[in-house]
Amino acid sequence: MKFYKADNSLTYNYIEVLFKDAINWNLIETHYEDLFQVILSIKLGKILPSTLLRKLNNYNRKNKLFQVFRELGNVIRTIYLLEFISNLQLREKITEDTKKTEAYIGFSKWFFFGGEGIMCENDPEEQSKIIKYNDLLANTVILHNVIDISDAIRKLINDGIPVQEKILNL
Repeated sequence: MKFYKADNSLTYNYIEVLFKDAINWNLIETHYEDLFQVILSIKLGKILPSTLLRKLNNYNRKNKLFQVFRELGNVIRTIYLLEFISNLQLREKITEDTKKTEAYIGFSKWFFFGGEGIMCENDPEEQSKIIKYNDLLANTVILHNVIDISDAIRKLINDGIPVQEKILNL
């Protein structure tokens, strides 16, 4: 994990060891118009972000457009990481969402029978179909469970059995 300073002359108490280099603001300023031309092209649908990434990765790393995007990425990543380490609520939210995502992935893997979740297809379209079918199956089971649980709760309430709100929030 690398952090980048806004200026090399700056020093920070306690966190100086986190920083590697300074941002090359001159590079960003020099290629500012190129950067915005690419961003506008993406926004207007002239080029797909995936196409841009593929082309930038295929070019030599000395390509100026590659370098300016990498430098801008360093700025954005550093701002995000500093926000992450200083904001407890953000860390808690990300941790909570990550756990939910991992739980869903584990749940959907349970439905991935035949080959223990290993795709035997090399065709990206077929792989995409397999993933979508698996997600559809997992989501169908989730919906079925919601309906069954809702029916059971309704029956408890109709039978006069108290249902605590904290149980419903699980």
